[in-house]
Amino acid sequence: MGLDEDSLAYHREEPPGKLAISTTKPTNTQRDLSLAYSPGVAAPCLAIDDDPTKAYQYTAKGNLVGVVSNGSAVLGLGDIGAQASKPVMEGKGVLFKRFADIDVFDIELDETDVDAFVDAVAAMEPTFGGINLEDIAAPACFEIESRLRERMDIPVFHDDQHGTAIISGAALLNAADVVGKDLQDLDIVFSGAGASAIATARFYVSLGARKENITMCDSSGIITESRVDNGEINKFKQQFARDIQDGTLSDAMADSDVFVGLSAGGIVSQEMVRSMASDPIVFAMANPDPEIDYDAAKEAREDTVIMATGRSDYPNQVNNVLGFPFIFRGALDARATDINEPMMVAAAEALAELARKDVPDAVLKAYGDQPLQFGPEYIIPKPIDSRVLFEVSSAVAKAAIESGVSRNSLEIEPYREQLEARLGKSHEMMRIVLNKAKSDTQRIVLAEGDDDKMIRAAYQLEEQEIAEPVLIGDRGHISETALSLGLDFTPEIVDPGEESLEPYADRLYELRKRKGITQREANDLITDGNHLGSVMVEMGDADALLTGLTHHYPSALRPPLQVIGTAPDAEYAAGVYMLTFQNRVVFCADATVNQDPDEDVLAEIAQHTANLARRFNVSPRVAFLSYSDFGSVRTEGTRKPRLAAKQLQTNPSVDFPVDGEMQADTAVVEEILEGTYGFSELDGPANVLVFPNLEAGNIGYKLLQRLGGADAIGPMLVGMDKPVHVLQRGDEVADIVNLAGVAAVDAQDT
Repeated sequence: MGLDEDSLAYHREEPPGKLAISTTKPTNTQRDLSLAYSPGVAAPCLAIDDDPTKAYQYTAKGNLVGVVSNGSAVLGLGDIGAQASKPVMEGKGVLFKRFADIDVFDIELDETDVDAFVDAVAAMEPTFGGINLEDIAAPACFEIESRLRERMDIPVFHDDQHGTAIISGAALLNAADVVGKDLQDLDIVFSGAGASAIATARFYVSLGARKENITMCDSSGIITESRVDNGEINKFKQQFARDIQDGTLSDAMADSDVFVGLSAGGIVSQEMVRSMASDPIVFAMANPDPEIDYDAAKEAREDTVIMATGRSDYPNQVNNVLGFPFIFRGALDARATDINEPMMVAAAEALAELARKDVPDAVLKAYGDQPLQFGPEYIIPKPIDSRVLFEVSSAVAKAAIESGVSRNSLEIEPYREQLEARLGKSHEMMRIVLNKAKSDTQRIVLAEGDDDKMIRAAYQLEEQEIAEPVLIGDRGHISETALSLGLDFTPEIVDPGEESLEPYADRLYELRKRKGITQREANDLITDGNHLGSVMVEMGDADALLTGLTHHYPSALRPPLQVIGTAPDAEYAAGVYMLTFQNRVVFCADATVNQDPDEDVLAEIAQHTANLARRFNVSPRVAFLSYSDFGSVRTEGTRKPRLAAKQLQTNPSVDFPVDGEMQADTAVVEEILEGTYGFSELDGPANVLVFPNLEAGNIGYKLLQRLGGADAIGPMLVGMDKPVHVLQRGDEVADIVNLAGVAAVDAQDT
């Protein structure tokens, strides 16, 4: 099947279309329905009648955007009418929800009269928190947006005008930086003089470009004062008319620094690119075919050509989805009356700044592990980069507050954390720990410091002030790698090949001499990152250790167990995974260390895991799992979790509810606990699940992760005398940073 056939099949699959309405409150009982509708709904109605701003408190208005079009300029399809534009407007709604968790009603108005269109949209103000105008032909779109912004007290944004302006504006800021040119000195040529081109040119001026340096061309050539005098140019194009000689696009591009294409495919030749100034910036954004092909533009010259297009199969895609969802998110949360120029500038600057940061592994994998690093081939973030949400939306909200259009006073740092929580429960939980880590930074040894991921993690730990990283590895290699990755930092490095490790070797020998280790063997072993890092932590020269990224788990765990050992009140270490679901968090133990624990080990694992849960501000409720419920089956396998539960229940120092043995669904389903087993000690569904053995624990957490859609954080090692965490081979940079944060909080409590 071709793309068209695939798309038709996609859209007609039951249920047809791409959007649906879902309820956000319970509707299962008579009482639920009486609250949702009559008679209960009268109370919020009267409250809103008394104070209209209460609509944001009692209805979905504050998170609802109307995507409105008359279908007069749909994508590259032209004037296909309101009905035919509906698939596009539904698609816009999908993007709002997918990227910024904003709900959408798509509104297709069969109306081309400007007055009637404006009246219709303005009349819907009580319904929406904001209006996104879409695919409305110029010049009517200018008039419609301007009049609606004047009449309505909610944000109105025409994405076709401003979306490309903001995203390409971010690209322009970075492109100018890469080639070492000042924005105010750039000679900029536009091909196209429609809504998007005019709005983009205006926006470049807001960013710092000079209006007198912008030359705009339409299908008839350069827009000049003489053409204005001849009555050829409408009032919207006139603002960019120049008092220069008439000419063609080719004439305009000669010696220019920047080409901005918002016109038609294939109209720019390699010769025209060669005529531009040194290190030219070429934004060929016509879709689906750019004004000049990416490869053709790059091959036209031997110096640097920074190229951007609207296509996803080339670097530097100017994609409006980087803008509108996040701009509206910030505007809605600030309850702004408008999306003004300072808010749009803030969005562009936030995007530009984000492109300069290290790119998450999840983004790299999504793009085939191709290198993504700030430079000519990467001047705009990728749309799937989850950081765009809290970077751009918070910048927009801050600008709304500072420019006086906000009706909701937000504290920006807590707001950023709220935005991050929208990405999933795991982000919310880790933010708790990372904030704790920042309050008292600790020295974290990264044993495999030569690895690219460890170096990138160290950069993030230092940049975000989560911890003070110490990398073990070859100093030259680490420094060169950091430089090649574009990481501007000078990490602390312990190089076994350069530095005297005699004190550490002596300490290793002292600790292990009665375990079969000779002095010579200690001298050899101390050059290994795992052993060296373990001794550094044991001696107090560092506060915590991370290892295991390139080692098999048991071999990575062995040195810290031998050198650091378990805590004075602990006999056993255990591996715990935190699994986060949409509205629930569970801790699963033991998933990595103890193969066949007895009741004493199970009880100790439960206590360690309960303490870990509290570090995440979770009040532990512990369940010992089995295939039996409270003695329904009596075997050696069910006996151990049953005895472990009794051991903790009779321990006066245990201050959390605990019970077992019980089946997994009994532990996590409130109706089963309360209905069938009302005698249980648990006062709610368990959030600490202690598995009967390593096999069950490993199988269980992986099934929950894969089939239950949970995010997994871990394994977190508990029970050690000093903080040690063993990564899984292949973990991503985010995993390393998260575990380093956990280790830092552990160290604060040690």
